[in-house]
Amino acid sequence: MTPSPPTEPLLPPRPDEVHLWVVEPECVTEPRLLSAYLRLLDAGERERHQRFRFEKHRHQFLVSHALVRVTLSRYASVPPEAWRFVTNAYGRPELVGEGLPRLRFNLSHTDGMAVCAVALDMEVGADVEYAERPGQTVELADSFFAPVEAAALRALPPERQRERFFELWTLKEAYIKARGAGLSLPLEQFAFHLEPGRPPRVTFDARLGDEPESWQFVRLRLSAAHPVAVAVRRARGLPLRVRCQRTVPLAGDTAPWFVSAD
Repeated sequence: MTPSPPTEPLLPPRPDEVHLWVVEPECVTEPRLLSAYLRLLDAGERERHQRFRFEKHRHQFLVSHALVRVTLSRYASVPPEAWRFVTNAYGRPELVGEGLPRLRFNLSHTDGMAVCAVALDMEVGADVEYAERPGQTVELADSFFAPVEAAALRALPPERQRERFFELWTLKEAYIKARGAGLSLPLEQFAFHLEPGRPPRVTFDARLGDEPESWQFVRLRLSAAHPVAVAVRRARGLPLRVRCQRTVPLAGDTAPWFVSAD
């Protein structure tokens, strides 16, 4: 396998869609690929890569950050290693440079999966979680979710509560990542309402200073253990579509595009 960058630039996402690029980091083990990924990173990324204590986390970081760089180069004639980023006060990276397309992106990774969401002229956030991880789930909702969310969660049959917890958690993470403010936004000050057959609906505490009509959300499940949520700041109109593509950075795409709309 010879690593090579993408050649023909893709058209950017349409105003009513997000492109979601998906990789399974643990399946990427080719030494030449991993060496190529390391060469793509800038000095700051390489330093962060080396700070991880466990090899598993270093590997996830390397593959997911290569995914970002290779993905962005699909939309512009910029080599993957040439992208430059700045971070805001909460750590969200943004592109810097003259003459670049008006792309917004967001990265999320967990055990078994990494996703990079790309949108045009829209704030975008994405979150993927590994729903089979050990530890508390439903109990966390009582402390950190909005009261209406925690009550709705507890009202479900016990066998449904863990799944619903991750549906809510990914939505809340996607929203705060799209806002670019991280956990400085109190999770209890906004609530998601999930109804069968309808897109997620959000309500905000007045202290957040946000409007539900300004946001759209899509939920996906990319494997039995990996729920995903995508959030965009976009006035409601046409349904938001998420076009998903499984890939291995620098090696090729592993399946055709598929489209999801919540």
